[in-house]
Amino acid sequence: MPGILYLFPVTLAESPLEKVLPEYNKQLLLPIRHFIVEEVRTARRFLKKTDIGFDIDACQFYSLNKHTTPEQIIGYLDALKNGSDMGLLSEAGCPAVADPGADIVRIAQEKKYKIIPLVGPSSILLALMASGFNGQRFAFEGYLPVEKNDRIKTIKRLEQRSYAEDMTQIFIETPYRNTKLLEDLTINLRPQTRICVAFDLTGPDESIRTLSAKDWKNDYPELTKKPCIFLIYKA
Repeated sequence: MPGILYLFPVTLAESPLEKVLPEYNKQLLLPIRHFIVEEVRTARRFLKKTDIGFDIDACQFYSLNKHTTPEQIIGYLDALKNGSDMGLLSEAGCPAVADPGADIVRIAQEKKYKIIPLVGPSSILLALMASGFNGQRFAFEGYLPVEKNDRIKTIKRLEQRSYAEDMTQIFIETPYRNTKLLEDLTINLRPQTRICVAFDLTGPDESIRTLSAKDWKNDYPELTKKPCIFLIYKA
């Protein structure tokens, strides 16, 4: 009988596991010895945090990042074919959501393996819940363009979509460019358009604030090096 692919959420910030992850996840994770991960070092640290006695040296890790070839990815699921359960771990939050793990899940679906997603923190949903924006119609856009003109065009397009379709728009940025992105939003959005900035979700410095573009201009927070998510919504 083939194994099961478990999708294990991990913490978003430096917070106790018991604060954001069910005990049930730990019970399922401890017997597994095959893990597909973005970064092996991060995954090993998470497993040790889950249980100090976890036998990491007995585990097989399969790296999934921008250097992984399609041929390698297909081979990663051989353990499932041979009857072993596998765990898919993201770098932060839920695997396969804004995460390269989606490629693994797609192949597992095509091969008709059993896939079990587990409960855990998602920065997208946590920020949306606390934003006060439309939680029935929303879109996650990932990263906005780096080139300035393209980024401004995208910001205006997303704002127009929010007004035209009554839809919350959600996106992220590389931490060192967070402040610049917020500046671009306040300059290029309509003054009344609302912006929610959420950072360090579930962590000790968690902040989730919604203000108009006009009001953010007078109150820029310190966002450098902080994991951050941005949402915009019509006035």
